[in-house]
Amino acid sequence: MRPDPRVLYVDNHVLALAKPAGWPCVPDASGDASLLEWGKAWVGAEFQKPGAVFLGVVHRLDRPVSGVVVFGRTSKGAGRLSAAFRSHAARKTYWAVVPGVPQPDSGEVRHALCKNTDRNFVQVVPPGTPGAKEAHTTYRLLERRAGAGLVELEPHTGRPHQLRVALASLGTPILGDRKYGAREPLPDQSIALHAVSLEVPHPTREETLRFLARPPQGPVWDWKACRAVQEVHR
Repeated sequence: MRPDPRVLYVDNHVLALAKPAGWPCVPDASGDASLLEWGKAWVGAEFQKPGAVFLGVVHRLDRPVSGVVVFGRTSKGAGRLSAAFRSHAARKTYWAVVPGVPQPDSGEVRHALCKNTDRNFVQVVPPGTPGAKEAHTTYRLLERRAGAGLVELEPHTGRPHQLRVALASLGTPILGDRKYGAREPLPDQSIALHAVSLEVPHPTREETLRFLARPPQGPVWDWKACRAVQEVHR
């Protein structure tokens, strides 16, 4: 059974949720309840809205990924949040658990990526390939232990599966990510990738919102840094 999402923050223009792995951000062919539908139901109940509730989708996480997702509660909020993501004014930080440690243990990955939409698979291609888009990621090792590492990643572009491909290219595919080279799935069919932090300009106020979402519970995420995360915003 999937755990429920958690509300991190809400105001007149913004709703930030902690998405559990296994929830699609928007309705898909599976027919499973989506984060968008859950958020609309929560807003309707919390603010006693009898009619249709508006939530604008401004970015997404892959279904097997957990972490911070933000929606716009008004068309103005959604439009300005979307613009922040397009202009890279939104700063996203992810944690991933991988076998071993990447070499070197910090650096950057730049790739040209093409997506096969039929297979929902992204591959590295030579620069200049028609349809290819540049992906840029920086990373650093946070912790290590026998046989595994906790890696922090910051995407500087917003390409599909960018972080999954980056870590696979370093020889350390994300735990559970069979699509990109993991040896075996995780019991809950998630992958060990978590959007731990999101910073975004508020759509109507001169301030930056920062959201933190604690990683999932369980042995995969039993790291000192993970245990220290407190869900806050400022």
